[in-house]
Amino acid sequence: MLALSGMRTRWIIFVGSFVALALGVGLIAATGLALAATFDAPERGPERFAAAPVVVRAADHLRVDTPTGTRTKPLDHPGPVGPRTADRLAALGRTVADRTFPADVTVVRTGPHTTAVRTGVDARDPRTGPDVTVARTGADVGDPRTDAEKARNGADARKSRPGQDAEARVGHPWPVAAAAPYRLTSGRAPAAPGEVVVTTRPGGAPLRTGDRVLVRTPAGSAPRTVVGTVAGRGFEDAVFFTDDEAARISPDIDALVVHADATAVRRALGPDSGMDVLTGHDRRRADPDPDRDARALVSVNALLGTAAGITLFVSAAVVASTFSFAVAQRRREFGLLRTAGATPGQIRRTVCAEAVLVGVLASAAGVWLGAGGAPLLVGRMTEAGLAPPWFALGDASWPLHTAFWTGVSVATAGALVSCHRAGRTAPTEALREAAVDSRVMPASRWAAAVLVLLAGLGLPALALALDPGDLLGRKSYITRPMLLVVGFALLAPVLVRPVGRLLTWLPARLPGATGVLVRENTAAGVRRTAAVAAPVLITVALAATLTGTVATLEEARATEARTATTADFVVTPGQEGRPLAPAFVERARAVEGAVVSVSRSTAVTVLEEDTALVTSEARAVDPARLAAVSELPVTAGGLSDLDDDAIVVNEEWLTTRVGDRVTVWLGDGRRASLRIAAVLATGTGDNGVYVTRRNAGGAGVDRIDVKVAEGGDRRAVAAALHSAGAATGTRVATKAEWLSANGPGPNDPTRTGLRMILGIALLCTAMALANTLVMATSDRVRDLAVLRLAGATAPQVLRLVAAEAVVAVGVGAVLGGVVAAVNLLVVWGALVLLGVMSAVVVPWGTLGLVVAAAALLAAVSAVLPASLALRTRPVELAGARE
Repeated sequence: MLALSGMRTRWIIFVGSFVALALGVGLIAATGLALAATFDAPERGPERFAAAPVVVRAADHLRVDTPTGTRTKPLDHPGPVGPRTADRLAALGRTVADRTFPADVTVVRTGPHTTAVRTGVDARDPRTGPDVTVARTGADVGDPRTDAEKARNGADARKSRPGQDAEARVGHPWPVAAAAPYRLTSGRAPAAPGEVVVTTRPGGAPLRTGDRVLVRTPAGSAPRTVVGTVAGRGFEDAVFFTDDEAARISPDIDALVVHADATAVRRALGPDSGMDVLTGHDRRRADPDPDRDARALVSVNALLGTAAGITLFVSAAVVASTFSFAVAQRRREFGLLRTAGATPGQIRRTVCAEAVLVGVLASAAGVWLGAGGAPLLVGRMTEAGLAPPWFALGDASWPLHTAFWTGVSVATAGALVSCHRAGRTAPTEALREAAVDSRVMPASRWAAAVLVLLAGLGLPALALALDPGDLLGRKSYITRPMLLVVGFALLAPVLVRPVGRLLTWLPARLPGATGVLVRENTAAGVRRTAAVAAPVLITVALAATLTGTVATLEEARATEARTATTADFVVTPGQEGRPLAPAFVERARAVEGAVVSVSRSTAVTVLEEDTALVTSEARAVDPARLAAVSELPVTAGGLSDLDDDAIVVNEEWLTTRVGDRVTVWLGDGRRASLRIAAVLATGTGDNGVYVTRRNAGGAGVDRIDVKVAEGGDRRAVAAALHSAGAATGTRVATKAEWLSANGPGPNDPTRTGLRMILGIALLCTAMALANTLVMATSDRVRDLAVLRLAGATAPQVLRLVAAEAVVAVGVGAVLGGVVAAVNLLVVWGALVLLGVMSAVVVPWGTLGLVVAAAALLAAVSAVLPASLALRTRPVELAGARE
């Protein structure tokens, strides 16, 4: 009864808590529903080989027996199906070989009309054949300048993205089309080397039977005629060649369709063949990138989990702060109840009952909000590219139950400390008239604050001593600030006075009484100031720590890249994930006046402590040429000692002594024992492993670093590279362009996700600020009336109230800045210990925006109730009693 009566009488105190908690529960419910949808990727059946009875391909997983069981890891480059294996299986029944290779298509003629699309292949080039007609666009027609001249003058803007006119596709032999199955929608099957069949899809290139196209494959570019079309099936855009031409372009067999009994196939291969026999749903493993759905959900899961965790943390802090301030405001009320005979237990139960009632009502409202907001959240994430386009909510209901009981638990837990303090209210509090807060820090709060701060400072210090790299992980820099935030929030009543005096030092010395009054009111109303500062502290600390840490790590990686790469040009494929065209590699190696370093991306796997397989990214290089185009952070040994029997590792490896031998599995699954030739500093984690081409595990060339030799002509080298790049769809960039292209952009997923998380925190902060200031200002109507009776005008009173609110925000911003500074210094220290000398990046723009928004909201939230209160005559307000 007391709880219901108190909520009815002091409803304004509970409105803010209700709104803040309902908003928090709603966000937890919405993120929980979306998070539940990430636990299971959509069930997709076989695509490429849906109509194939049996598919045989090289094993795509490494399997290693250990004392604790068999461990598996995906292989970076599974091998091909060997000719002997293919012949053996052909004896069991009809077989169809599948070969997959890049086949980019550019339309050069559509029916009788020419489509003026420039492909970068000159019709006069004898390698394209005598019957080639390549149309050029607009200014290109009749332009006497060569590609080399355009590269030097920068006239062709499309050179920045070579191959952009070509549509990226994959090539296959026509006989394997039936395994999908593809069915001709027009024309016929290819029968000659110059004929192809293409897939069509809405929004794709308008290819029709009879079109002349230029097809670029690893064997080079050549014109071909579209003799048939098939409807696309959504998982690839394909070009089908004759079986013989596909075998000429890509000799290796990637998979083999066998029309025979699966048991007979397994028996013919034997147990140690290194081949997988796929039937039923397992045929999905032979599809292009079969794990793409599950991989796409990893970042979504991490983002939503982080958002839910921060929402829970901020909501709990806001509710606890609100109840603490509410209990402090009601000390005279509790004193009167104690005078009337209420026991401490009854007072505590009353406060707890209020918290439970608010928690139940707010949680129910939050669940309703979350259920309606989850589809909007998912839609926004897919629009922003944070989630794949197919991502959708499931039918899980447990996130709603979890959110509801979390809200009730947060409200109850947030009020527990306040309940204890309310029960300690003495009957004499009913006689108190002083507005100065006393005993704002009991011994228990001091002990909790010291313990939390020691943990918040000690754990990072321990990590710096043992494993600095662990401090750079996402989980670490997201969760680490929480302990310091809690510690400073607990100490806020003690820190408010000195920080407030610091901020008001200059205003208090200016003419007029406003500065002095702001200083004294801030010092006197410690609980009020601390309640306003707490949510600002949380938001500023999170904003500065998250965005500052990400920006600092990005700058550190950029510094590493600038230092490690000394090449003048960096060449990468026009389409990500594809190897460079062999024709370009040959032309690049022949460029005069340049040192050319060709490298391949691969992987190396080791068995750590006989229990876990750990895969490290690696590059296969020519050691002599690598030294000419890079300066790697070598801490022991030398790159010149790298050979076919050696490996270069980083300091994260268990064994880092030069000369020791390590057992590794290469990208194609081969086992090798290699000698450690050199050790690299760990850095930000991008300093990987280096091996030679022999240990590349079947990887193709995917990067070329070019350095102009001493005395060489930079313009001539650039012209030669750009000319070769235009002909093969290869991206040629200067070092500066490459660093810029590989750096984060303003809308990359990491930054977008951080903005979403900070938006959630700022929203919770806004609710907390508005709630606390409305409560505080409404409770000070008599103080405001006294100021009016003392001669202050209404505008002066409103300016005073606004200034006090802004100073309280400033106190929170200073404390939040201290927390962020400690965390950023920890990150900087970790980078220094890892061998990266990079500056700390402080997100001043983000901090300024957050603080300005909080200050504006605080001023409005304080001024509005004060202006309403000032409409009543000051004499009536001064004589008012609770």
